Amino acid sequence: MKRREINPWTWQEPYDFSHAIEIVGAEAIVHCAGQVSVDADGHPLHAGDMAAQFHCALDNLERVLREAQLTLGDLTRLNYYVTDVPAFLDAVPRVGPRLRAAGCKPASTLLGVSRLAMPEAMIELEATAVRGPAAR
Repeated sequence: MKRREINPWTWQEPYDFSHAIEIVGAEAIVHCAGQVSVDADGHPLHAGDMAAQFHCALDNLERVLREAQLTLGDLTRLNYYVTDVPAFLDAVPRVGPRLRAAGCKPASTLLGVSRLAMPEAMIELEATAVRGPAAR
């Protein structure tokens, strides 16, 4: 499988995302439903704490990816739906190192929304990941 970041500019570098990701020769594409900050029974966690919710939503996303034999580094798209953009931007320096350490630099979109399906949720992560032929 060949993976290529497409970045005609450099302004996105501090934000750790790519404008596009090209994949050639993938074995599987996994589309992940939105992941929020909930426990194993679906009960909301970390009300009012964007950074904690961001980490928890990433934990849940990683769990889904593991089931598909993938990691955060296999993400090609990661969209952020947030109810408080300034709180999200404040949380990024505390969560960004985790994504960088995983080699996660997907194409991304940040969307400010009035609310999410769970009223307590401040962030929802929607992702797409790709598995190469040798990963199985």
